[in-house]
Amino acid sequence: MPDIETILDELETIFDRSVQNLRRALADYVQDGIKPEPQARAEGCFAYPELRIDYDPDSPPPLPARAFARLNQPGIYTASIARPRLFRDYLRTQLQHLTSDYEVQISVGRSASEIPYPYVLDAGDDLKLGGIQSAELGRWFPTTELVHIGDEIADGDWDMSRHTARPLALFDGPRTDFSLARLRHYTGTPTEHFQRFILFTNYVRYVDEFVRFAADALRQEGSPYQALSVPGGRYERDMLENAEAEIAGGSWRRFQMPAYHLVGPNGDDGITLVNIGVGPSNAKTICDHIAVLRPEVWLMIGHCGGLRPSQTIGDYVLAHAYLRDDHVLDGILPVEIPVPPIAEVQTALFDAAAKVTGEDEDSLKKRLRTGTVVTTDDRNWELRYTASALRFNQSRAVAIDMESATVAAQGYRFRVPYGTLLCVSDKPLHGELKLPGQANAFYERAISQHLRIGIEALNLLREEGDALHSRKLRSFDEPPFR
Repeated sequence: MPDIETILDELETIFDRSVQNLRRALADYVQDGIKPEPQARAEGCFAYPELRIDYDPDSPPPLPARAFARLNQPGIYTASIARPRLFRDYLRTQLQHLTSDYEVQISVGRSASEIPYPYVLDAGDDLKLGGIQSAELGRWFPTTELVHIGDEIADGDWDMSRHTARPLALFDGPRTDFSLARLRHYTGTPTEHFQRFILFTNYVRYVDEFVRFAADALRQEGSPYQALSVPGGRYERDMLENAEAEIAGGSWRRFQMPAYHLVGPNGDDGITLVNIGVGPSNAKTICDHIAVLRPEVWLMIGHCGGLRPSQTIGDYVLAHAYLRDDHVLDGILPVEIPVPPIAEVQTALFDAAAKVTGEDEDSLKKRLRTGTVVTTDDRNWELRYTASALRFNQSRAVAIDMESATVAAQGYRFRVPYGTLLCVSDKPLHGELKLPGQANAFYERAISQHLRIGIEALNLLREEGDALHSRKLRSFDEPPFR
């Protein structure tokens, strides 16, 4: 059986050497005008490492029950790997599954893709480019070329006829590095601090409640959590005295979608909350980039407008279907493609609601409605309600928001289990609008409980392990890695 730890070490060694070569070459050019040798580049001095799996069985391949780490046909599978140290646990898990079920040969080398120079620069390091323009550096050093970055594998547009090897993963090195850089830009936190269980919200008050929850969790004796990472800093257990006030007044306003990470015992087994703000464009953007981290699950918890007269402000909506009027994915994932509910996620959200509220099943069902959620890209949809009323009625919609269907469609697209639990904050069709006084009372009552339901659901889903990943998200020609 292959020595997986040695393979992972080799990936890290090649990547680290390429980064060092690129930084050294940049320094030589900036200081002395020395250009990198074309021959050295041709030999892969700046290249991403490549992970290769050769599979040539003597009998039909086994069919393991899990939804990933499956080899459906013989062949060569490859992927260029960015930041292998960051992804070491993920890579180890995938390789362990593959080697336990299949007789494969695993090798490591240099890929044909070079690391773009912007990804080896750090604003705080000593490599200063001075007044040199990016166009000049792009003449002599690998740079980000959008023609080589895309989601063709995830979207089923990957053309096997143009390649000698099959893809090993949904994302290659350049696509991964592109998103890691964007994540830091949008969220204000290091990508190393992202956890594998993700909550998205569309309102800042959920952030305040999450920070309060995280601080309390860290203060508890025997807490499994290590720290709380926020835009602008990281709080350890002995730094919590004024943490809530400092975080509330901190630098999060500088970032479009600030993230908050309650860091788990293994460094990535905790909970990340991202305030994605309002609108499907933000929802698509953040999912595009978090997807490369291969999270275990992401859930949308936020506010919605209730569409049924029987609903009350503060009631919950558990989405089991989506009416996609967000329009941001129509050219990639047509609206006629169904986005199915994930049974394990639906069950976890309901069970979490029952546990946190303390209500029995019959009582909970009176204030937790399962149904279709409309996601629109028009914040003032009410002004054109007559144009949408028939579709809303035909879809049997129970709630409307601006993010949930986008998050779910992105989860479907990138094979990340997804779910939605919303809280009714107003009923625009029935004259119950959020007025200032009503809003404060609603927020005080609902947000703490709602957030804790989301957190408890993640804890329940954590117990699912590999079973959480459903085969209903896998394509006909799925890459082996999850």
